[in-house]
Amino acid sequence: MEASTGRILYEQNPDAALPPASVTKIMTLLLVMEAIDSGNLNLTDTIQASEYAASMGGSQVFIEPNESMSVEDLLKSVVIASANDAAVVFAENIGGSVEGFVEKMNQKAKELGMENTNFENPTGLDDNTVNHVTSAKDIAIMSRELLKHETILNYTNIWMDTIRNGEFGLTNTNRLIRFYKGANGLKTGSTSKAKFCISATAKRDGMQLIAVIMGSPTRDIRNDCAKKLLDYGFANYSLANYNGGSAGRIRVLRGEKNEIDTYYQGSTILVGKGENKNINENFVLNNNVSAPVKAGEKLGEVIYTLNGNEVGRVDITAGESVERLSYMNVVGRIIKNIFHI
Repeated sequence: MEASTGRILYEQNPDAALPPASVTKIMTLLLVMEAIDSGNLNLTDTIQASEYAASMGGSQVFIEPNESMSVEDLLKSVVIASANDAAVVFAENIGGSVEGFVEKMNQKAKELGMENTNFENPTGLDDNTVNHVTSAKDIAIMSRELLKHETILNYTNIWMDTIRNGEFGLTNTNRLIRFYKGANGLKTGSTSKAKFCISATAKRDGMQLIAVIMGSPTRDIRNDCAKKLLDYGFANYSLANYNGGSAGRIRVLRGEKNEIDTYYQGSTILVGKGENKNINENFVLNNNVSAPVKAGEKLGEVIYTLNGNEVGRVDITAGESVERLSYMNVVGRIIKNIFHI
């Protein structure tokens, strides 16, 4: 998937519902980042771990019951070391309980249109799960959403770091961060049930790609497959960026003003490598605009085509509001025209 457009470049069994192991934590991190960006959590806040959070097995940073840790250190622990204990600390803090947090995870999945997903915990541990599943396409969807919170990239592309004032070392479970050009995330996972999974992200020349692999028999095969997908995307596609600006002036009928300026926003279009020079930009404006008109109201579209096929479009909008002429204003205009006032 290309992140800015959400376009899928290559897929195989994209909707198969499978156990995702710790790739689950992408949704956990998405809810954490929403809490941070909304101001409900701050990186410098400290959270105390419950006995239950400290009891998590698998990947962990060995949090002790009642130990307090900063949000930033917990974030590093989840992102870099895939720490289950840290993930549960977040879950209990944001959701009020693990069950409350899982409800939020599934609600967010529905909002994002993740049709083949059901979460049962915030970690991906699946020894005791019944139907903890998601699909490659759904993982790409939530990965794309997480990448919109750009602060997460400050942590997902770290190879090695420490927590607890430098006393505890962290090494990224995602080896692509160190060995693949442009890699900047996002999350690995592995259990005996899920096998080896990854949502691998990389950015080159302004294009952010997301490659998802599930159910791989080994870590090396998983990483190799992810690299091949990313290589394919970077070799065959590029982004064409178009700046927004003025779309010209447009006549307004029966308005207090006869004409107004119109504008359109910039657009990013995904095309085959080298095809950006062949894109045509077509302006289609409504020629029968009547007052009242509200600023920001859609008055047309810019349609981008490549070899006759549409590859993108963006709205043309009114630059200002125009009220409808009142009866007295009409009379006044008539008098001015008669007497050339």
